[in-house]
Amino acid sequence: MLRPVVVGWDGSTRSIAAADWAAREALRRGLSLEVVQAWEGVTSPCDRERPELNAPRCLARHALSEAADRLRATYPKLSMSTRHVAGSATDVLIAVGAEAELLVLGSRAVGGVGGFIAGSVAQVVVGHVARPVVLVRDRGTSEDEHPPDAEGGPSVHTPCRDVVVGVDPGHASEELLVFAFESAAMRDAPLRVVHTWRPPYVQAAAAARAHRAVAASAARSLAAAVAPWREKFPAVDVQELVVEGRASQALPAAAQEAGLLVVGRRIRSGRLGAHTGSVTHAAIHRARCPVVVVAHQ
Repeated sequence: MLRPVVVGWDGSTRSIAAADWAAREALRRGLSLEVVQAWEGVTSPCDRERPELNAPRCLARHALSEAADRLRATYPKLSMSTRHVAGSATDVLIAVGAEAELLVLGSRAVGGVGGFIAGSVAQVVVGHVARPVVLVRDRGTSEDEHPPDAEGGPSVHTPCRDVVVGVDPGHASEELLVFAFESAAMRDAPLRVVHTWRPPYVQAAAAARAHRAVAASAARSLAAAVAPWREKFPAVDVQELVVEGRASQALPAAAQEAGLLVVGRRIRSGRLGAHTGSVTHAAIHRARCPVVVVAHQ
């Protein structure tokens, strides 16, 4: 049974942008879309003596229905359903995310240098859902997935922007690489695989030689990790980038003009609970494009 693409919807501009992105992604993948609305208000049966108690929930359901009608009109080939679920947004999204092919959430865009502000709900959900989670900024449009046309104007007819994925060759995740290669193949877009490295601490006289050796070793490690996936996806144009510096800074920089950034989150269990890790946290907050967080062991 095919899993649906699921999007969390609350009527905000960020959830509207997320729903549009999710609809396009569902069509790319040949999957259905499920629009989920969490309801934390009154859930008691209709009270005829106090109908005002039920009015907010009725209005929320009506807004969800209108959103669904808009998506059906915009994407007539899309198979779509809606779900209005009683419970906190965090609990509802974690539950539905476990059943999704991928879960799509909206995040508020930051002005100026770009990036996201992931709200508390999104941060908790990302840290707990084992399926891929996508964060989409509130000003994102379909044109953002494509470079400008020859005149410099927005267009959906130019090729899709690159997909960027951050990889640690020492702990290369199959789930992460499969998602990145499949996403690039579906978009007919180049895939840039980024690995960062830090220079060793050595005496000044040996610094240059050590710098070259570590850079060359990093390049070989990345090539070895990517090679099997090049064979499985021969049509994908793959570029391997070995960058000196911190991954938390290099990945958002590499994705400045990308259409999608894919990062990993190692699943950990312990007394500190689930968390995203510093690199994923930086990618979520600094990247301008949609960010996919892929959980892996």
